[in-house]
Amino acid sequence: MPAGSDPSRATTLPVTFRPLGVRVAVVLFGVLLVGVCAVIWFAFPPEVRARFDILQRLTLLAFGLAFAAGGYALARCRVEARPDGLAVVNGFRTRRFAWAQVVGVTLRAGAPWAVLDLSDGTTTAAMGIQGSDGSRATAQVRRLRAILAEQGRDAGA
Repeated sequence: MPAGSDPSRATTLPVTFRPLGVRVAVVLFGVLLVGVCAVIWFAFPPEVRARFDILQRLTLLAFGLAFAAGGYALARCRVEARPDGLAVVNGFRTRRFAWAQVVGVTLRAGAPWAVLDLSDGTTTAAMGIQGSDGSRATAQVRRLRAILAEQGRDAGA
């Protein structure tokens, strides 16, 4: 913990940062897409529905599952601050970083998501903090910087 910090104000870990707007959009548009497809399907006369063979039905199902998988990947993005470091979940990939590996976090104006600066000079996307969330994203970046500072790292600018 940095010198002069108040131990009573230390953050209790784990803390999870998740995007709000993306999750709402995925659920809202997913439900809307399923509803529209169902209405269109049942609006077809029975003889039109009967003309769809099994391969065509499986293709429609495969497209639906692909859209659902993409939405799920977007909705599961998160950044978890844990006692042993950060876990960054971007889509279906999870990366874990020890606190010593994370130098800072930035969210530039207009950027789609936050970026973690790593000790080896590289960066990695932190899609769990989405720029589209506006002031909520800015507050999440500030909180993550404070956690980084508590863990003994310079949070950067």
